Amino acid sequence: MASPLKGGRSRKENNGPEPINPQQAILDVAPLNSVPYIGPPTPHSYTASLPTKRYTETLEKVGPAMIFLPTLSTKEEWNNVVAATRVGVALTGSAAMGKIGPVIGLMDIGESKDSYFFRVSLPGVARDENGFHCDVEPDGKVVIKGVTTTGEKIVCKNSQIFQMHTQNLCPPGHFSISFQLPGPVDQQQFSGSFGIDGILEGVVKKR
Repeated sequence: MASPLKGGRSRKENNGPEPINPQQAILDVAPLNSVPYIGPPTPHSYTASLPTKRYTETLEKVGPAMIFLPTLSTKEEWNNVVAATRVGVALTGSAAMGKIGPVIGLMDIGESKDSYFFRVSLPGVARDENGFHCDVEPDGKVVIKGVTTTGEKIVCKNSQIFQMHTQNLCPPGHFSISFQLPGPVDQQQFSGSFGIDGILEGVVKKR
């Protein structure tokens, strides 16, 4: 009889499978169900290697985000923040103080073969030719400036004075909205319309 090895088997047993004993009973068992393990990692579990830091930096993207600036931030600081992104929307003044009601500055951008189209939500904004401006710069930057007329504590309407119980709309005051179109444009080929529904629409030719 050969001496047993570390695994408890003899040299003879390693030469091939053990013969089946015809007298041994065969158990009839149901197959096991397999489900993914979602608990904490076990001491001997396998973990795939993580991508390198340089690789993740090129792929990592930030979702919806907000930037908080000091109340008395300078214009230069604000311009630096706006210049750092080409796909964001910058709100200042009363447009950045909306609470529960319709939000100023919600925006959609579209593109055709030779033009860009944008639509901006401006509820409560006065459509005054002297106080409202929408400028498109050659690099595709759009700047909207105006005055909101909602959110007052006292409203005069039809020769009556109303004391407002709630003030959830954008507060009154000056505001600005700036965002970037996907590419440069011909600013001379710009047309816009500000409807009574509070939606500003603009179409500008690509350069």
